[in-house]
Amino acid sequence: MVTVKTTYLGSLRTEAEHLQSGAKIITDAPVDNHGKGEAFSPTDLFAASYASCALTIIGIATQTHGFNIDGTVVETSKVMGENPRRIVELIVKFVFPHNNYTDKERKIIEGAIKGCPVANSLSKEMKITRTLSFK
Repeated sequence: MVTVKTTYLGSLRTEAEHLQSGAKIITDAPVDNHGKGEAFSPTDLFAASYASCALTIIGIATQTHGFNIDGTVVETSKVMGENPRRIVELIVKFVFPHNNYTDKERKIIEGAIKGCPVANSLSKEMKITRTLSFK
């Protein structure tokens, strides 16, 4: 079953439609690669996909164990490489709200991050630098 239908709109812009929900995302090529930078670039979506995936998996784990991470923010930066042009590193900072997490809860969070299917689908050459901050 098709999950996403992506249409080229011209001028280095695409529209991706999630067929089940009808939600749409516009992408634009970044300024440093012939684009206008007026929307997420495909590589921006890649970085956002990792962060959203990790938060979702952590959320499932915390629901299972009876605590929450509501308000957690993930700041993600990407480092681009050349020949071929690609993302060579994601720099990811997880900022958790002040919830007085126990050592056990922190271990559950750290373990859940490793279960992210997006991260587990990446080449071993892709570097992911993670930091966790518990305010």
